[in-house]
Amino acid sequence: MAHIIVVGNEKGGAGKSTVSMHVASALARLGHRIGCLDLDLRQRSLGRYMENRQAYMAKSGLDLPQVNCIDLPEIDTADLKPGENIFDVRLSAAVGLLEADNDFILIDCPGSHTRLSQVAHSLADTLITPLNDSFVDFDLLARTDEQGEKILGPSVYSEMVWNARQLRAQAGLKPIDWIVIRNRLGTQRMVNKQKMERVVKALSSRIGFRVAPGFSERVVFRELFPRGLTLLDLRDVGVKQLNISNIAARQELRDMIKALRLPGVEVTF
Repeated sequence: MAHIIVVGNEKGGAGKSTVSMHVASALARLGHRIGCLDLDLRQRSLGRYMENRQAYMAKSGLDLPQVNCIDLPEIDTADLKPGENIFDVRLSAAVGLLEADNDFILIDCPGSHTRLSQVAHSLADTLITPLNDSFVDFDLLARTDEQGEKILGPSVYSEMVWNARQLRAQAGLKPIDWIVIRNRLGTQRMVNKQKMERVVKALSSRIGFRVAPGFSERVVFRELFPRGLTLLDLRDVGVKQLNISNIAARQELRDMIKALRLPGVEVTF
């Protein structure tokens, strides 16, 4: 059975697709077979990333590590059984297509609450939630007092993950390993950053997730998208000397993959 990784957060702009692409390509580079699904059927950032990668390889003649990214299969509504939801059936069919031939399936969820996203979370063996270092983003996880110090209670996204956990427990599946990644961290030790660090740590023990390092705000992540490349591809495309920012970003990716503790994955890049 393939290990299912879901990248989810109900707020746009948290870096889900960037994290998804780098995790997927890193696993492929480490020799694992990986398939992926982009559940943002409108924007398709991860799908476009993969298409850009295929186009660049065809044009340049390079053979880079590849990820098998497929679209959700179309389903004839006439074939649905009474009470079946078409999105549930399409997602189940897509996972079935990928499961036999891959070690990992990565599912990138949209930045909003959808039926597809809700079902995908219940399939997750590993759930990665990128979180910008902002109380605006944190509000999806939990409500705080006006000082941003005291947690008042879980918010909508945490409740959705809790429901997904309940569904898995009822089905006899192992618990979700939930990792919150603090993304786009600033380099300075500012008051807001310190508050976020304390409140995320407090919430992690309260509702049961691990905290892992994410990516800093770097231009390189935006520059690589049109060619479908990642940090790990730079030397393959002729970059002989990485600059300091690229070396730091590569280390951030290495630390992130290690922190995920995925089964059978040894980080060697």
